[in-house]
Amino acid sequence: MSNHQPIQGPSQPGHPPGPAYGGHGAPPHFPPPPGAPPVTPPPGRSPSSHRGAWIGAAATLAAAVIGVVGTYLASGNKSAPQAAPPSATAPAQAPEGEETPTAEAGSGTSSETPSGASSEAPSQTPSGAPSETASETPSGPPPGSVRWQGPLVIAYAEDKDLDAVPPAPSGIAGDDDFAVYPFGDHMLRPDGDTRALVWEGPSKSPSYADCAGVVDTLGTSNDIALKTGLTVCARTGDGHLVRLTVKKLDGLASETNGTFDVVVWND
Repeated sequence: MSNHQPIQGPSQPGHPPGPAYGGHGAPPHFPPPPGAPPVTPPPGRSPSSHRGAWIGAAATLAAAVIGVVGTYLASGNKSAPQAAPPSATAPAQAPEGEETPTAEAGSGTSSETPSGASSEAPSQTPSGAPSETASETPSGPPPGSVRWQGPLVIAYAEDKDLDAVPPAPSGIAGDDDFAVYPFGDHMLRPDGDTRALVWEGPSKSPSYADCAGVVDTLGTSNDIALKTGLTVCARTGDGHLVRLTVKKLDGLASETNGTFDVVVWND
């Protein structure tokens, strides 16, 4: 017998161990060629057992999370910080490349003025609409009201300013309104810009309107001869209407004086 062993053909290279064809978690491979010895997977867990382990771990984790959340809700703990609501005044984020119109909080309208429109409100009042501001009331008392009334003595060299309340010597030349002096009889002389005339109307006591109707057209600066009961209408240097009625005449020369019933009106 020959000692030589029959020469066997070269063995087919083996495939690396791994899961069977079609298993999960391993790359697929083709079955061994014909005549090759079958490939036996190494001992260990099959792919299905790996998958079951992952599913079990996930279920255990979910149960743990549910248990923690349930415990927290049961404890009634409300001290956990809550998410702050979005600021009402924070402008919304505009998409990139676009501008966000500026608007006042709560107004709901954009503050931008359309092109060509004026941002100022019209200042004119529509025709026929009442004015927003009432007309100013004239200062001072109304014309025709009594400014001063009473008896007044005008003596020689003691001229009186009837614009003063009560009438008195002004001490300033040209500011007094009337003087009384002797000139054969008692005379009344208008001073400065004062104008006067003797009232000859039907009424013995002319009113403000009576004197106003004649003094500005007929009044003069001429001297007036006085007698008891005579009435004179006048306008003072400051523009006040005056009525003087002679009540009494006294004295001679430097003692000459007259007593008058005087009414001074506002004008």
